[in-house]
Amino acid sequence: MSEPAADLDHLDAVSAAIENGVGLPGVVRAAANALDASLAVSDASGSVLAVAARSPAEERDLLSKGKGVTSLPLRRAETLLGTIHMRVRSQPRPALLRITTTLIAAEVERVHAPGKAFESAAGDFLRALFAKEIDTREQLHEKATELAIDLREGASMLVVRAHPQAQPEEGWRERVRTVAQRGALVACRGAIAALAERDGVAAAEVLMLLPTGEEQVAARAADAVMTEMQAALPGCTLALGRSRIADDAADLPRAASEALLAANVADDGSGVSLAFEQTGAYRLLLSTMSENPLELRRFFAETVEPLIAYDEQYETDLLETLHTFLEADGNVARTAQRMFTHRHTIYYRLERIRDITSLDVNSTDGREKLSLGLKAMRVLGLSSPAGPASEAGTEGGRVPPTSASRRS
Repeated sequence: MSEPAADLDHLDAVSAAIENGVGLPGVVRAAANALDASLAVSDASGSVLAVAARSPAEERDLLSKGKGVTSLPLRRAETLLGTIHMRVRSQPRPALLRITTTLIAAEVERVHAPGKAFESAAGDFLRALFAKEIDTREQLHEKATELAIDLREGASMLVVRAHPQAQPEEGWRERVRTVAQRGALVACRGAIAALAERDGVAAAEVLMLLPTGEEQVAARAADAVMTEMQAALPGCTLALGRSRIADDAADLPRAASEALLAANVADDGSGVSLAFEQTGAYRLLLSTMSENPLELRRFFAETVEPLIAYDEQYETDLLETLHTFLEADGNVARTAQRMFTHRHTIYYRLERIRDITSLDVNSTDGREKLSLGLKAMRVLGLSSPAGPASEAGTEGGRVPPTSASRRS
């Protein structure tokens, strides 16, 4: 039999598997036979959907992308549906490979269509909730009912962030969402999750609703999310914020703000999970963030924002010095020890902070304003540059101020 005829027979077998409704595993087995290969198919989040391998060892090789394994994306237009991992025993003709992978992609899309529709609706609901586009009790109950979510006993909100420490793979944000939701479902049945849609944000931010009126259940769900993410996403730094229980559906927008605030406070690179009650003085700024964010942004601009601009321009470390100095209760020696630098350098930087902001950390008023400015930055979810102090002469702590470095 000629190669083109054999290819047609193989494609006919794959098509028959689809028509007979044997499911994705059966389709993948037919495709493996057609391509004379071992195959594994995963979805866009990396979860394994089907495998056709000769042994458990070969399956592990496929999923770990071992020697001789090729991975190809499964797409529908611009949408990434998943990935096919294969180890061929004889090189298939390009047309056979292309058509077979297209058939597998179509089956993946068909099988997952209902789930994708639910995920899309859940995402729209959560994003609208956090944006306060739906905030009445009736609207919230109506939207929740459409998703088969019961809010009568109360609910808690979570915000989870994952920051990749290396170049992430395609589809990694969806994987973060899937992993976070998987963790929540361990402790809280019916939990839903969605990716936030914010431009210019390197982190994956996941919005979650836990349909429970029990504080202990919400706490266990948050712990399970962090445990699952730490295990499944070792290349990311994590942060999680959890709200108080919203006994009434009308309180969910408030709970969303609490979860966002807690996540902003927790998001310092240390892998922290914080409940709203654990945010301390930051809680006092929540009403300002919710009711008058422009005023909070203005206060930040009048206090520590000039330090961020200076650090970005000159690759200095004034903001971190201020933070460490305040954490050390204003003790220069402890600040120098924590930052592994000379105390004269700390004295110089504190003088430069005073020059730039017109606020003196040695005065009660100046210290309070700068401390609140740092808190406003965290509440607003603003990031700061992370660069080493590199001013010429900082070794001795005496750098002549210049006109370019002064701000009033």
